[in-house]
Amino acid sequence: MNLRRLLLLSPWLWAGWPLGVGAQTPPTAAEAARYGGLHAAAWQGDAARIAQLLAAGADPNPRDGHGRTPLHVATFARRREAIRALVKGGADLGALENDRYDAVTIAAVADDDETLALLLQLGASARLITSRYDGTALIAAAHLGHDGVVRQLIAAGAPLDHVNNLHWTALIESIVLGQGGPRHVATLQALVRAGANTQLADRSGRTPLQLARERGYQPMVEILLKAGAR
Repeated sequence: MNLRRLLLLSPWLWAGWPLGVGAQTPPTAAEAARYGGLHAAAWQGDAARIAQLLAAGADPNPRDGHGRTPLHVATFARRREAIRALVKGGADLGALENDRYDAVTIAAVADDDETLALLLQLGASARLITSRYDGTALIAAAHLGHDGVVRQLIAAGAPLDHVNNLHWTALIESIVLGQGGPRHVATLQALVRAGANTQLADRSGRTPLQLARERGYQPMVEILLKAGAR
């Protein structure tokens, strides 16, 4: 299996990052087995236990060895009732773990529309700057071609034209880090329809249209041309 195929199958390893560089780190089975208190309850989805611990005065935002709060853990585990209980008890929706990911970006990378919708409903922001590459949840989702997540984040006010420190926008990442497939095309379409700037260029001065043409991604080229890209 080649490196790109492996990474495509393992989005937590590379979302918003250059190939070959680690990114999000979900709890391992060994870590989860060592969890106690709120972390254990969050991983197991035990909302009643979470409520009990918080009512007894537990800190809603303790950190594990990787800087993950129970909210991060519950998001990785897709434990939505646990998320509700944690937020009700004061969990910080904008907390960043050691790799600088928040719960919204974790859900976005996992292509977890339901958990993302819940987090946004509970008041989480789609506007945070996350990862050591100073990206956003929208950039990470566009990178992976998670078109449904992209549409949710756009609706929630995610910054369309944020430029990360690789000098890429969500629009650029939908082109250069995908393979021109249907979901990346749908992602590009959603960004263009929302008003993303089609003229912002990469560090070498290449525009999204030039990048799509270089790769032979004709459906993307057509979308960009229709939007007035040059």
